[in-house]
Amino acid sequence: MVNTTAMESRRELNAIYEVSKTLATSLDVAKTFREALNYLLHAFDWRRAFVVLAEPEGRLRGLCAVGLTREEHQRLQFQSGEGIVGRVYATGIQVIVPDVSAEPLFLNRTGGADQSPGVAVAMLVTPIRADRRTLGVLAVDCLNPDQSRAFGNDLQLLKMVATLMGQALLLHRSVSAAHDVMQDEARRMHKALKPVKQIDQVVGVSAPMQQVFAQVHQVAPARTTVLLRGESGTGKEVIARALHNLSPRKREAFVSVNCAALTESLLESELFGHEKGSFTGAQGQRKGRFEMSHGGTLFLDEIGDISASFQAKLLRVLQEREFERVGGTSVVKVDVRLILATNRNLERMVQAGEFRADLYYRINVVSIQLPPLRERRDDIPVMAQHFLDRFNLENSRTTQFSPAAMRVLTSCYWPGNVRELENCVERTATMAHDSVITDLAFPCKENRCLTQVLHHIEREDAVKPGGRLADIPIVEVPMAQPPAASPTSASAASEEDNNSPTDAAALAAPHDDPATAPDGKPEGERERLVWAMERCGWVQAKAARLLKISPRQMGYALQKNGIEVRKF
Repeated sequence: MVNTTAMESRRELNAIYEVSKTLATSLDVAKTFREALNYLLHAFDWRRAFVVLAEPEGRLRGLCAVGLTREEHQRLQFQSGEGIVGRVYATGIQVIVPDVSAEPLFLNRTGGADQSPGVAVAMLVTPIRADRRTLGVLAVDCLNPDQSRAFGNDLQLLKMVATLMGQALLLHRSVSAAHDVMQDEARRMHKALKPVKQIDQVVGVSAPMQQVFAQVHQVAPARTTVLLRGESGTGKEVIARALHNLSPRKREAFVSVNCAALTESLLESELFGHEKGSFTGAQGQRKGRFEMSHGGTLFLDEIGDISASFQAKLLRVLQEREFERVGGTSVVKVDVRLILATNRNLERMVQAGEFRADLYYRINVVSIQLPPLRERRDDIPVMAQHFLDRFNLENSRTTQFSPAAMRVLTSCYWPGNVRELENCVERTATMAHDSVITDLAFPCKENRCLTQVLHHIEREDAVKPGGRLADIPIVEVPMAQPPAASPTSASAASEEDNNSPTDAAALAAPHDDPATAPDGKPEGERERLVWAMERCGWVQAKAARLLKISPRQMGYALQKNGIEVRKF
């Protein structure tokens, strides 16, 4: 009797050892639980066994089973409190059923009672608990002839196995939760650290510029017309070149035209070309920019400044991809990808009748908005260092920015955007006496920054002007006097003055009365000319439109007042 008890204890100890070793081999609990049940069935002459686990909504579903078919396994579903299995899960108390056929709570869902007719089938059910809660149920059944078999030791062994399974489940769920957290963090970091897109000749690490770069890479391979919008100096032409260089047309020509720098007649000849003898001075046939960019890309800058009549001519070219040269009758077909740019509000111009709605819809296919420099301040240190490195390379210098100087650059409003930043860095580096540029080296620290006064905008993040324009010394270099005109040229000039409205009257007369100039425009002809040219970036055609005079009158007035046109 003693030997039998010792052997039984040794067998149970070996079973616990084998089960614990099996459960530790893998985090796949369905696999390890099935292997452990298979060992127990062979070691203790049990017939069938299964494990059901609680789902989040409270329903019990089979995890693994031994001795059951696939169909029987799929029927292992119980509600909490349903049948013997559901009751054990709900109460957390072990159950021994000596004969399942005589138990009213037995549901016979898997058909276990029908497989051995005439022989009693016993069922042992124990809860799987861990961390003071019930996670599932472990159940086994075996033959019980004459209902004489004692199951006290079997139930105690089953309880220890269920405890090991509960710990394995707890470990599996904690590892799975940590793995899910790591996966979520990896996905979050992947979104946060997206591959930084770069474009040649463009510096931009901020989020707004990364969006622009992504749009450029998306649009570049297509033939779609692109409209670049943004303030002056934001780098629209650089982005246009990037679109061309990233497109299949990169080996063909990239042609750029500034529509605001040309009059309507010159712009038409420049874009469409002309035939020999079509106008005075047309000594031969000349190809226009559309023909020159055949197979490549044509960039039309300042598209919002073209006249209404030229808008109609341009619309036909965009629709038909064909045109006629000035003075010609033959139709010229071209394959050109158009990129247009403007710093004007085209929607407002369409509402005011200054821009054709049909042309607007034709060019506004894909619109890319370039952010001003003040909205991407993260790029200012990188760009400033880039401009300074280029200056040092070109001038064999080793100039550096101090942290205080970089803070000044970052806090400026930059109405002129990248172009103004480049000029400021070059000017400050040129005038610096030491190899380190400090915050005191910038003109704005001494109220000598012209941009700070001329372009000041009332905003919270704008640099406040420290003085009036009159406080800033401006030295003008007078132009050389033109040579004495011949009597013939003098008479021609007199005739020109007689044929056109007096330029001085057109510029100064409406503003002699202060009551007629409430808009803050300066008084006097010369001051008004300088003001208009400053406002328009020293582009005569745009300044003429601002003053509501013709470009010819503008050029004559500038020459008359001895104003030298600045070149940028």
